Amino acid sequence: MRQYFSFPVPATASKPRATLTAQSSIIPAGGSVTLSCSVEGSAGWKFDWFRRDSVSSKAQLMRGNEANRDISVSQGGLYHCRGGRGDPVFYTEDSSDVTVTETFPSKPTVTLQPSWTQIYSGETVTVRCEIQGGEGAQWTYEWRAAKLNTPPTSNEYRITVTESDSGGYSCRGRRDYFFSEWSDIITLTVSYKPKAKLRADNTAVPVGGSVTLTCSVNPSSSSSGWKYYWYRDEKSSEALTTQDAVFHSNGQISVSQEGLYRCRGGRGNPVYYTEDSQSVRIGKTVTASNRPVVTLHPNWSEIYRGETITVRCEIHGGDTEWDYEWETNSRIKAANQNEFRIRSASSSNSGNYRCKGRMKSSQHKTTEWSDSVTLTVSDSK
Repeated sequence: MRQYFSFPVPATASKPRATLTAQSSIIPAGGSVTLSCSVEGSAGWKFDWFRRDSVSSKAQLMRGNEANRDISVSQGGLYHCRGGRGDPVFYTEDSSDVTVTETFPSKPTVTLQPSWTQIYSGETVTVRCEIQGGEGAQWTYEWRAAKLNTPPTSNEYRITVTESDSGGYSCRGRRDYFFSEWSDIITLTVSYKPKAKLRADNTAVPVGGSVTLTCSVNPSSSSSGWKYYWYRDEKSSEALTTQDAVFHSNGQISVSQEGLYRCRGGRGNPVYYTEDSQSVRIGKTVTASNRPVVTLHPNWSEIYRGETITVRCEIHGGDTEWDYEWETNSRIKAANQNEFRIRSASSSNSGNYRCKGRMKSSQHKTTEWSDSVTLTVSDSK
């Protein structure tokens, strides 16, 4: 007679859940990551691996009944696993999902439009993230920026910059389970609003001739893209045209009319303007018969240290009243009068002296410069 024995089976815990861990959540470009599945506190398991393309898609079995608890994957996606053992197979609960993202092989590039190396406060700049090879894909963008309270998710954004926007900008793209690398950092440097600089090759229009004016913005830097606008007289807001001046390249014009000139630079769309330059007064040279003459009194050929000498500017012809302007390469600062005295002369007074007159009744009108007269002071007595 057969005998049957029954053995008490101890009560078991609830159905176990598999645990999935990833070596890394990001697959490097062209590489892979290792996923590990385990069931705590027991042995004898084999493993099934599943992958989904999105949260809403159905999981697809990748590998089944694997004795090895580790696998390598090179695709981004949502992964989970489960353990199974025995016959018939007893399965654990599925593990939680682990998200693995794949690195896109192309590194993005940040560009600035316009691409001027020097940007000024108040200008409008477009910052753009470009992913080569990723055209047509629906990317979401992430930004690391100098000052972005609410970083955009689009590939570009426009900012009217201030000094606080200076700094580094970088980006990366994300779509599904793809991430690009972070781009290299591009640095935006924002400076204070510049002031144009005006220079004249002469402050008096010669008889029958013209004066060349040059306008520039930060000529010592690589500032570029400027067009120049010219104005005559303080109250005029109308820029000069080709009827008023001859326009040259490189921010130069030639003028033959007297007046108070200023300029400014502008660039971009809409146009961003610099501060106006300082004003430069251009006068009109009167007839050559009024050309002044510089004389020395006494007019000795050799002057010695300690002697007194008078330098005089003489304008002959007519009863015009003049203001006087001196130019000298000596160390003396000449007064704006028709003559000045050098008491106790020294070698520092040696040099060339020339003068011109400016009409008191019309400050725009001047004579030509006189010929230079050389004063030589000997230190020996």
